Amino acid sequence: MIIHTVCFTLRHESGSAEEADFLRTARRDLTGIPGVHDFTIARQTGRHSDLQFQFSMAFEDQAAYTAYDQHPVHQAFVQERWLVEVADFTEFDFVPDETLGAA
Repeated sequence: MIIHTVCFTLRHESGSAEEADFLRTARRDLTGIPGVHDFTIARQTGRHSDLQFQFSMAFEDQAAYTAYDQHPVHQAFVQERWLVEVADFTEFDFVPDETLGAA
């Protein structure tokens, strides 16, 4: 399993219609891609980071993650929305480590 996480800040005003539209569109489009599991959107509440939001999703394996990354819907979202509306981001991909007790 791969847990893909992206933390980001939008160019839009907090609470704006544009912010809501970006998040709504992301949920609709990205969850429609085969292989995406456990998609969540979270809002930052801590003071240790300026990044406002998090997308998190899981993939069964590298093949599913690669298929998602190359999927035309994902590619269109990146080109038409992400590159235009995201001001800053960082990305994390994790694999649970069974030796540490993660299942």
